[in-house]
Amino acid sequence: MKITKAGTLFQLTFTPHIFPVNCYLVEEETELTLIDAALPYSGKGIMHAAKMIGKPITKIMITHAHDDHVGALDTLKEAMPNVPVFISSRDSLLFDGDIRLMENEADSPIRGGVPKRLKTRPDSLLQEGERVGSLEIVSSPGHTPGSISLFDIRNRSLIAGDALQTRGGMAVAGMIRPSFPFPAFGTWDKATALESAKKLKNLRPGLLAVGHGKMLEQPEGLINKAIIKAEQKLHQFS
Repeated sequence: MKITKAGTLFQLTFTPHIFPVNCYLVEEETELTLIDAALPYSGKGIMHAAKMIGKPITKIMITHAHDDHVGALDTLKEAMPNVPVFISSRDSLLFDGDIRLMENEADSPIRGGVPKRLKTRPDSLLQEGERVGSLEIVSSPGHTPGSISLFDIRNRSLIAGDALQTRGGMAVAGMIRPSFPFPAFGTWDKATALESAKKLKNLRPGLLAVGHGKMLEQPEGLINKAIIKAEQKLHQFS
């Protein structure tokens, strides 16, 4: 596990050189919020990182319900049974393996590793615009129908889950980067993902943190280039 700090944000990266999977600890005044739960074996590392920082984890927030973002959730919940788990109301359905689409959603199958043996269930369902601690909930569907991003109102740090990737180069969810194509393979709807990327760019984040790849400061220009590429690709195949 590799730990990288940027202001109030700690990035925990598992298998950093092969298949980097990130989760995050957001530091508040007296506590930590965990964003995502990485891989099944990641629980020990996450708890060790919190101990090193010297503050307790008091909330677990999930950007979307894919295996590489909820992997250690059962382990963490067993170790910290009183710590609530938050996820969007839409992606909470995936916790139960329900991959049916809603009437207003794009007719494309939900892809990626939807959890099949997850015991933990969310304690609280999130909606756009809610605030949990310093984090504002931003609906950013596309990778999954209920994907969310978290925007730290103190310093404009944006934790975007798999709405964007930086591993292999900046890309909008669904756009294949040959050196790291896996987030694209797991994306539900490219057009929806593109609209979410535009929304996230308009937040003008000072720091971008994603599920796969390094954190980037002042990422707006790179996000904009990725959006232009995604628009060209979608137009090409439309």
